[in-house]
Amino acid sequence: MTWALLLSVFAIASCGLAYELVSGALASYLLGDSVTQFSTIIGAYLFAMGAGSYVSRFIGRGLVMRFIQIEIAVGVIGGFSAAVMFLAFSYLGSLRFVLFGFVIAVGILVGVEIPLLVRILKARIQFKDLVSQVLTFDYLGSLAASLLFPLVLAPKLGLVRTCLMFGLLNTIVALATVWMFRRDLPGVRWLGGQCLVAVAVLTAGFAAADRLTTFAEQNLYADEIILARTTPYQRIVVTRWQDDVRLFLGSHLQFSSRDEYRYHEALVHPGLQAVPQPKQVLVLGGGDGLAVREILKHPGVEHVTLVDLDGEVTRLFSTNTFLRSLNQDSLTAPPVTVVNADAFIWLQADRGFYDFVVIDFPDPTSHALGKLYTTAFYRLLERHLSAQAIVAVQATSPIFARKSFWCIARTIESVGLSVAPYHVYVPSFGEWGFVIASKRAYQPPSSVPPGLRFLTAEVIRQLFLFPPDMQPVPVELNRLDNQILVQYYDAEWHMVTQ
Repeated sequence: MTWALLLSVFAIASCGLAYELVSGALASYLLGDSVTQFSTIIGAYLFAMGAGSYVSRFIGRGLVMRFIQIEIAVGVIGGFSAAVMFLAFSYLGSLRFVLFGFVIAVGILVGVEIPLLVRILKARIQFKDLVSQVLTFDYLGSLAASLLFPLVLAPKLGLVRTCLMFGLLNTIVALATVWMFRRDLPGVRWLGGQCLVAVAVLTAGFAAADRLTTFAEQNLYADEIILARTTPYQRIVVTRWQDDVRLFLGSHLQFSSRDEYRYHEALVHPGLQAVPQPKQVLVLGGGDGLAVREILKHPGVEHVTLVDLDGEVTRLFSTNTFLRSLNQDSLTAPPVTVVNADAFIWLQADRGFYDFVVIDFPDPTSHALGKLYTTAFYRLLERHLSAQAIVAVQATSPIFARKSFWCIARTIESVGLSVAPYHVYVPSFGEWGFVIASKRAYQPPSSVPPGLRFLTAEVIRQLFLFPPDMQPVPVELNRLDNQILVQYYDAEWHMVTQ
């Protein structure tokens, strides 16, 4: 029985950390700024655990029965937390109060669990071994959850099912405890019935998890969801309405098939067409292959290396029939090599030099993305540029996120590159900004490749003109240790969405 109770410590520790990890991941997907989300959630959770530990001192009798009831409560509340948070964000448009309500409720209950279990074990283990054994199993359970969550559970089960699975584990611990103490517990049948009901409810939720997620997302996204995936890095959703297909990463729109050509033609051709005889091209981000599609319209290009963190994105756009038709099979074209890696780390190890570089990262909604817009990253990139190289960087909206746009431009300029900011109107996004960077002053090209739907040489020249409401504003440089860009971006887009 002692070993069974110690294994319960392992199980409940893994469950408690799993609920915390799910809350942090879900908040990062939906609210952005992963450092802030995880930091505040961890702080609130630890505070709540402390409060729960204090409350446990007032439980004087019926320790085993109280432990079982708390396990059931943690299992049900924690198990359904992700589903309820998803629904709250979709239908109420707000997540923070619900998020921290669950974090504090689960934290208090988990804080009560361990002291009760220690008091139950006290009669079976000498005190000198009790604390060390309980803490050992507690830490091992936390380690197991922290490894399984990003590597297996989130990508394979998704956040909603992962929560429900750990909820089931909590209730199974409760049911096992009922069985172990069946001869000593008053009302053992009633307690066992509660456990079985909780197991049944969580099992039904697990079976219906896809429908719950789809129900929530159908309200979050205006159009029909035709594809949804959860990866270790983000939530991928593809929607369709008539002939309009849209890609969302972490609830942020990445493109609309109706007008993405405007974005990608503007991202690629003003820079690439200005490079004399470009041969080696590097694309960082852009796992949808749409920028690569535009690059392959330049017959002189000999090789394209695409580096994108999320292998599920590049896999989908390499294998899905409709998505392949959008990028015209660019990711499987002979000149193209796809690498799934963190661009920052990959650049540190790479020894190549490139004539043209496209940087098509998602907007800096978090510190993990913000590092790819820092002085450190641009200095690293500069070492890989040939003498004639040009870099094209997507730089968010110069009207809705004016400080963010000019922060990106000034940060690139600070590493010794000449910059030429420009912008284009994309109906799905509004006015959108880019920055061209090079070792010498940029000159717009006098021609464009044949067959473009939007750009002409005359249109390109117009892109570099900024009206008064998009002119430069004073900004700080985005450095790796301050990530001021993430703060600018969060503040500016928060104002837009209010």
